[in-house]
This record gives sequence, C-alpha cells and structure tokens, in this order.
Amino acid sequence: MTVFNLGSINIDHYYRVPNLPQAGETVAAQAHVKGLGGKGANQSVAALRAGARVVHIGAIGKGDAWTAGRLAVLGLDMGAIARVDEPTGHAVVATDAQGENAIVIHPGANRTQVLSIIEQTLNSGQAGDVLLLQNETSHQVEAAKLAREHGMKVFYSAAPFELAPLTAIMPHVTHLLVNAVEAAALKAETGAELADLPVQAVIVTRGAEGADWIDANGVLHRPAFSVKAVDTTGAGDCFAGSLAAAVDQGMAPEHAMRFAAAAAALKVTRAGTAEAMPENHEVDAFLASQ
Repeated sequence: MTVFNLGSINIDHYYRVPNLPQAGETVAAQAHVKGLGGKGANQSVAALRAGARVVHIGAIGKGDAWTAGRLAVLGLDMGAIARVDEPTGHAVVATDAQGENAIVIHPGANRTQVLSIIEQTLNSGQAGDVLLLQNETSHQVEAAKLAREHGMKVFYSAAPFELAPLTAIMPHVTHLLVNAVEAAALKAETGAELADLPVQAVIVTRGAEGADWIDANGVLHRPAFSVKAVDTTGAGDCFAGSLAAAVDQGMAPEHAMRFAAAAAALKVTRAGTAEAMPENHEVDAFLASQ
C-alpha cells in the first residue's frame, strides 16, 4: 500500500530563545539552525521512517537546489514535486527553554501546486491507500475528491485552522486530525460535537495529555508517554505521519495510536522537524522498553 501526501515543503529557520517574545518584545536568539520542514514534508518523512511507501506531491522554488537536495537525502522521491517560480515556503520557529514554540510561516510555493501533477500521481492510487493533506497547500479539495474516487482514505490535518477550507473539504475526508485548540475552535464555530462530524474518525492530539480517536464506537484515549521534551515543533506532524503509516499497514486504531504516540514522544526529545523524525526500529525499541 502507499501513503500519498499533497504536502507543504518549507525551509525552516530555528531560533533557540530563552523565552518566547511577547507583543512588542525583542528577544536575542541563543542559536540559529536552518533545516527542512513544513507540515507536509514532516508528515511524509515520519510516514516513510515508520515503514510506509510514501509519494510526496509538492512544490518548491526553481532556484532552491538546497531544498531538493535535502528532500532527496531524507528519502523522498522527487518525481511529483514541481519546480515553480514562487520561492519555496519558509518558516521562522522560535523555541524556548521548555521546548515550547512559536511559528510564523510564509506559504510561498506551497500555494502554487500543479493540478496536473496531482491528478497524474493520484490516478496511480488504489483502494486502501492513504492521502495525507494539510491546510498549507492549494488544490486540497480536488485532491481529496480524486482520492475518494479511487477508494483511498483521506487524512486531513486542519492546520492552520480555518473554517472555510475545512467545510469545503469535509465531505471527502475520512480521518480528521486536530489538536485540542483546533478541536475547541471547530466546536465553537460550528456548534457540532466531534463525534457527529461526517467523517469515519476524528483524531484529537492533546500534547502531554495524549490523544483521542473518536468514531462510531466511542472515544479511544491514548495516554502520552512521559519523556523530557527538548523541542515540541513537529510533534503533531510526527504523530499524523506515523498514524497514517500504521493505518496503511493495517494496524487497528488502538495499536496505531500507541505507535504514533511513541514516535511523537521520541521526536520531542530531539531538536528539529523533518530531520528529527524517528526511524521505525527506534519506535519499536522504545515501545519494547515501556
């Protein structure tokens, strides 16, 4: 089986700061590192390292050879990644001493996806495959609709949270992924309970409080593993990509959630995003130690 991902690709600039700046405050960074990220790239690498066959569909700027090189090093096939005139998306990530972060993103090329590449790539999909999506690209609805026509599962990370894009894509989503803040915003803006949404399952990540899988059978709660957090950036993406890979490999929800929780726990012990995603054997070893 295959995990497809119409996903954002960003150049991340990480700044280690003593505290996250308040409005009007200037904070001097203690360190700066450039790396590869974006919710899409993070999720693809997480799924790939969790053992899935991954096809990433995306877009980068024509002049960003560095980005293409990093994607290739991380193991992502470049066949469905367009080179466009718009610069590659980028993010500024500030992380404090407790591992909490604040992020500003510029979408760039992520909002100029090539529809013909999306269609050609997804036409090779089949029933049982998974399509990952996030609210950081263009052509989300077209991709989700085509995936469902091929009998694929559609995992949608509703982040950054916006009601209009979520409402547009909801009829084609099978698995909706939100964090606790996004879940609260969704309920406040629609008045609907998560269990009543027209999807097969809603997955709510709650940081150190764990995660919930909500479907017709009720709520399956997966506690988080206790670890010392170094950097929480990308933890939700790690969870999402690992969960998609586990479901793609046939794991039942309780086992898939446990695997994804372990992968996310390992991720937060490391600085960075895409390049910090754990390997499958590392997750297995961590679970064996619990």
